[in-house]
Amino acid sequence: MGQRLRVLDVGMGQGTQALRLARAGHSVTGLESDAEMLRTAREALAGEPEGIRERVRLIEGDGRDTGVHFMPGSFDVVLCHGVLMYVPEPDPLLAGLARMLAPGGLLSLLVRNADALAMRPGTAGDFGAALAAFETDTYTNRLGLSVRADRLDVLRATLAGIAAPLHTWYGVRVFTDNVSNEAELPGPEELARVFDAEDRAGRTDPYRGVAALLHLCGVRG
Repeated sequence: MGQRLRVLDVGMGQGTQALRLARAGHSVTGLESDAEMLRTAREALAGEPEGIRERVRLIEGDGRDTGVHFMPGSFDVVLCHGVLMYVPEPDPLLAGLARMLAPGGLLSLLVRNADALAMRPGTAGDFGAALAAFETDTYTNRLGLSVRADRLDVLRATLAGIAAPLHTWYGVRVFTDNVSNEAELPGPEELARVFDAEDRAGRTDPYRGVAALLHLCGVRG
């Protein structure tokens, strides 16, 4: 087994990501402010073998208050996936997350791409909404909530300013953003082709720049 990392998953939701990392041998702390999500995560954790359960700690709390719960430099990896869109002012949150990283630690962000907000309505044929999307950095998500998107250049500058400069970035959901969550999955061979196409596009310019989501990786200096 490779290096066992200390991971903080901020806004962990139902704990799917945290459990996968724990199964891979890492020590994972999940931070979640939604009590119902936390309850679901605890129920899922209770069904895991003891060796996995002992590697996971679940805490009810807000990602903006990491300094209340943890000492600076406590983690090798901090994940913040699908969270920034719900935070009106993300810079203080990101600065706090960067302080949680040990030197050389990885800050992993998954955000909605504000530079491509017209793509979803445009490819769905809703050109009125596509035109409106050029003028805003907010959008309505699949839960019906109005939330905020982020721009790559702005986050690049923010990460540099908090001593976790951008190391690399990827596009996520280049071709499949308009696929319904309820859509039936294709067979294994076709599904593998979908994954391969998304993986290649997410690493390749200019495709990654119009992805629905951006995955940014900053490294603590």
